[in-house]
Amino acid sequence: MTTGIGLHHPATWKAILSGGFVAGTIGIGAVCLIAGLDPAWIAKLGAVALFYPSAFRGDTGLAVLAMLLLQWGMSLLIAAVFVVAARDVPAMRRFWVGCGLAYGAFAYFVMNNGVVPLLDMAHLKFMHFTLGLFCKNMLAMLLFGLIVAGFARHFLGRDAAA
Repeated sequence: MTTGIGLHHPATWKAILSGGFVAGTIGIGAVCLIAGLDPAWIAKLGAVALFYPSAFRGDTGLAVLAMLLLQWGMSLLIAAVFVVAARDVPAMRRFWVGCGLAYGAFAYFVMNNGVVPLLDMAHLKFMHFTLGLFCKNMLAMLLFGLIVAGFARHFLGRDAAA
């Protein structure tokens, strides 16, 4: 069942870009709060993952660019998956709160089993599992899912497009 709103439709792109950039930007703040680390240090961590391990000694501007590229790139991809699915499944827009929470939980497990191990490849094991850390990260991803689902519902509509 398709809404008639294709990938080329402006509403699809508005939902992806709005959801991805808003959730991604909030995500940057959440990472800093959860880790209890300075944003510049978090930015350099992104530069290490994207460019090279010696980025910790490098330019903070490059580190911030790397963090933004990584965070927003991942956020836009995560948002696009939800929006494209929600475009064709009206129930995902009608029950956007539940679907957003479920998608946030799904995204949490993908991030922690796919993205976080990439940081381990850079030999940066700086966080160990604790129940508190799990809860904080899960809450951040649930919020992420709600934001993306909310933008999908807003731009794609509650039901099939008219």
